[in-house]
Amino acid sequence: MPKSSVRKKKVYTAPAELRPQTTAASRKPSPTWLPATAVSLIVFAILWLVVYYLTAGFVDLGESFSFLANLQYWNLAIGFSAMIGALILLSKWR
Repeated sequence: MPKSSVRKKKVYTAPAELRPQTTAASRKPSPTWLPATAVSLIVFAILWLVVYYLTAGFVDLGESFSFLANLQYWNLAIGFSAMIGALILLSKWR
């Protein structure tokens, strides 16, 4: 039995007016402060949450740091919002 011939299809190329004009080479790289700020926010958030959990109700921080004890569950909001801010910054990193 003879072997059937293989059909080759043309590769589709979009018209020039529909193709994006920007290329990866034409976009500028991220500024150097962006990853540094994102990593700093991550480290800050982790330290904030760890300190909050380790010292929650056990350590008398004195008058100068008494506002940390008054924040209660807002400490979690501060830590997680710093992590979300770092995630937003890292999504813009090229």
